Amino acid sequence: MTYRQRLSLFLLIDTCIVFTAIYFSRFLVDSSFYVVTIPVITSCIVILLSFCLFSFQFHLYRKSWEYASIGELIIIFKTVTATILTTVLVQKIVFGEVFSRLLTVTWLLNMLLIGGSRFCWRIYRDQYLTKKTNKKRTLIVGAGAAGTMVARQLLKRNESELMPTAFIDDNIKKQNLDILGIPVVGGVSKILEVVRKMGIEHIIIAIPSLQRRELNTIFQECAKTGVKTQILPMLEDLLTGKISVNKLRDVKVEDLLGREPVELDIEKISEYVTDKVVLVTGAGGSIGSEICRQVANFKPKKLILLGHGENSIYNIEMELKAILKYKEIEILPEIADLQDYGKMMTVMETYKPHVVYHAAAHKHVPLMEHNPEEAVKNNIIGTMNAANAARTYNVQTFVMISSDKAVNPTSVMGATKRLAEMAIQQINMESETKFVAVRFGNVLGSRGSVIPLFKKQIEKGGPVTVTHPDMIRYFMTIPEASRLVIQAGALAQGGEIFVLDMGEPVKIVDLAENLIKLSGQTVEEIGIKFTGVRPGEKLFEELLNHDEIHHEQIFSNIYIGQARQIYSDEIEELISTYLNLDKEVLRKRLLDLANNRVVPQRLMSV
Repeated sequence: MTYRQRLSLFLLIDTCIVFTAIYFSRFLVDSSFYVVTIPVITSCIVILLSFCLFSFQFHLYRKSWEYASIGELIIIFKTVTATILTTVLVQKIVFGEVFSRLLTVTWLLNMLLIGGSRFCWRIYRDQYLTKKTNKKRTLIVGAGAAGTMVARQLLKRNESELMPTAFIDDNIKKQNLDILGIPVVGGVSKILEVVRKMGIEHIIIAIPSLQRRELNTIFQECAKTGVKTQILPMLEDLLTGKISVNKLRDVKVEDLLGREPVELDIEKISEYVTDKVVLVTGAGGSIGSEICRQVANFKPKKLILLGHGENSIYNIEMELKAILKYKEIEILPEIADLQDYGKMMTVMETYKPHVVYHAAAHKHVPLMEHNPEEAVKNNIIGTMNAANAARTYNVQTFVMISSDKAVNPTSVMGATKRLAEMAIQQINMESETKFVAVRFGNVLGSRGSVIPLFKKQIEKGGPVTVTHPDMIRYFMTIPEASRLVIQAGALAQGGEIFVLDMGEPVKIVDLAENLIKLSGQTVEEIGIKFTGVRPGEKLFEELLNHDEIHHEQIFSNIYIGQARQIYSDEIEELISTYLNLDKEVLRKRLLDLANNRVVPQRLMSV
């Protein structure tokens, strides 16, 4: 119905109500059917004209009455009261007296009939027009302001497939009460019981202000139910208007980790990044691109995006330029291959960066098992090229991205990462540039991560493939990993290996089961298939060797590894001969060298 059609309809209804109210008031006051008198007719005309005038003044006809609430009732009160007061003035002027009892009853009837006509429509709409038998019974965890907003939105939206059925809240004062007609049935510990008892088909977690560890407790309870679970966006997104209260999202894997994100020492980072030239290798990758986003917050003078793939570099360049539209940061893309030493020297000479974050690498474990020579080229030679170029042109800090797979490596990827660590530690001893490495575990959401694979498999109906029932991994988010890298640069003295305290490791099969349950499926429906450990994989990962551990944290959640034996001569010899070696021989030599199963050449020559 258009605005003009609605206006015509409500004017007609209100005109009938005004005439009916004043004549019925005369009957109630005087108990007489003789209601057609000059004072009554005059009062009726004044009331009708005044009501129309004040209705437009107070925007009474611009309200959407299917959402009528206290605000609309107040507007009706103002309009009717102003109308009656105007009539009082006219009666006093024209007749010399005020028919107070008549006008009082008229005021009451107008409030009742005009207000009732609007609210009856809302009641009818809510109870009948919007009621659908196929709506999913929904449990809202959190009966605070956010939960109430979610419930109200769901009740109003006819197109929504969710019907709020009950609240869960640990606040004892709210339990056993009704909010918007929805009962608060208990605390978080009652979630499983409530889901079974009330036939709940959907859960919404509406406590955006809770810390991640507290939310994790709720997620674990929801996972027990096997009901699809969604969560309200973060509080800051709601407050800034970035996301509305009805934009629910699925539970992410990082929500299940139950660990608070790494906090940064803003002052120290600003000292070595702000107004400086920063170069990021592998800037188009998952970690590299996030490092660029995080670094941009500290307003470097220039940000060099170096990568081999033109599409990924173009994408991050366009994204950053859109984000940094009004910031004075020069974004400079640079297409380059780490294996091209001349190109790396040219890049360093041209830009003379103060800080280099080296994120470029081959990271896929099974692929590197089949192509060990490519892992050597990119992960060892490429790193040394970038590091030597940085040393030549006096870069202040060089931060290399390493991996937990570099600890006691069983894969080519892990071995090449460990040898790259050794290489930059050796270069650090011969240079004024501070070279450090940063190790962390599996990164959620990165290319090749197991989580997107699990989600696709669940969407297709399964089964979810897990390599081994005892497979355990450390996990962290891309922003966490990037923050650690940036913080490491601020803490660098030269030669360190920084490691994040990543909390408790997670069993991959448990992670898969939780994702299945929180998607609203059961493990039996989707299924889990064990495919066997892939070449080069370990059942569990480590972050530091026993002889590397420095037990004292140098920063919140950050540890430092001590330098171990560095096989610089052996690495040089490997680089000079690797192209002539059989793949299996090369793989064995990489693993032996990375795991210290070698007699140093310096000893052999003595």
